[in-house]
Amino acid sequence: MMSFEMNDRKKIGLGLTAFGVFFSFLGIMFVFDKGLLAMGNILFISGVSLTIGLKSTMQFFTKRQNYKGTISFGSGFFFVLLGWPIFGMMLETYGFFVLFSGFWPTLAVFVQKIPVLGWIIQLPYIRSFFDKYRGKRVPV
Repeated sequence: MMSFEMNDRKKIGLGLTAFGVFFSFLGIMFVFDKGLLAMGNILFISGVSLTIGLKSTMQFFTKRQNYKGTISFGSGFFFVLLGWPIFGMMLETYGFFVLFSGFWPTLAVFVQKIPVLGWIIQLPYIRSFFDKYRGKRVPV
């Protein structure tokens, strides 16, 4: 069992991942600027690799059930580099959702514990949506 210890490598990895998401967001806001999107992708992938380790990253992306997401995400990254940022981001978004779909239940439980968001999620209509994921947590 792996413990969640925050060493310097993981801190740097989380920072790079956050910067990757930020640069991708900026790239989308600036009408799909391919430079910002490419930088965001590079930072995101390197951040994930540093956070969970290179071996775990390779195992995650090469699992049989993740092939569709890996191919979509990788080809989307390739299209962004070629200068087709809108098509590339559509492929990347699809690949991202396929790759990380197993983590949505865990994320739903985590979001319910955040003070302001947790209170909003406790509203009856929103709570019914999150309750169906409560018992299906994925170990991170």
